[in-house]
Amino acid sequence: MKIQLNTDSNVTGSEELRASLTSLISDELSRFDSNITRLEVHLSDENGHKGGQNDKRCMLEARIEGRQPIAVTSHADSNEQAVTGAIGKLKSSLTKIQGRLKNY
Repeated sequence: MKIQLNTDSNVTGSEELRASLTSLISDELSRFDSNITRLEVHLSDENGHKGGQNDKRCMLEARIEGRQPIAVTSHADSNEQAVTGAIGKLKSSLTKIQGRLKNY
């Protein structure tokens, strides 16, 4: 599974952030590694320099072998919380898809 990180102009896409998110995502989605060809992570700060609640947004787009891509979005107070929330939603969607494929 290839992981691609994209950030907007309000989020600094440092190598440290990239490494920590790649590690977190790889560990959490390792069960689906054989099905996902590429995972795109889109991080953004919707309020820019202003503060606010739930202003960090993470959108995960999973490219799955032989199927249409799946996209999930999560909002939170920090980038890590937004990523963790999006991972939970993606795991739920992928579990449902795997269940449907096993029934055929």
